[in-house]
Amino acid sequence: MSTSISMSVDIRLLAYTSLLCILMWLPYVLLALKTFGFKNLVSYPTPSYLGLAQWAQRLHRAHMNLIENLIPFAIFIIISHLTGTANEMTALGARLFFWSRLAQILFHMVGIPWGRTIAFAIGWAGNLIIFIQIIG
Repeated sequence: MSTSISMSVDIRLLAYTSLLCILMWLPYVLLALKTFGFKNLVSYPTPSYLGLAQWAQRLHRAHMNLIENLIPFAIFIIISHLTGTANEMTALGARLFFWSRLAQILFHMVGIPWGRTIAFAIGWAGNLIIFIQIIG
């Protein structure tokens, strides 16, 4: 007997954000392979992408930034579900976080400084909305 459990919006967006995080390294690592060669890339070089195109360097920084911000987002989503405080506001916070992070990555990669900064701030606000629902 199997039961079907539907995912909430915020849990689904946590999964999508995590998927985005584990896939977004591919473009800059593939470029690094092409630029530096397989042997050089896997032989424990000093982690530097300075020889890559600017977009790849920015994408790497956006990836590191997403990793840093995914941790609190995930913790807030999990806590809200464990404590029963998940609601439409936590779903809104998750939507703000996910879509603004996607925009922030694109703005960062193409080099639009204010766009990336505003998108980051919106995602940060999304996390705050979730947190406020938890401590409510």
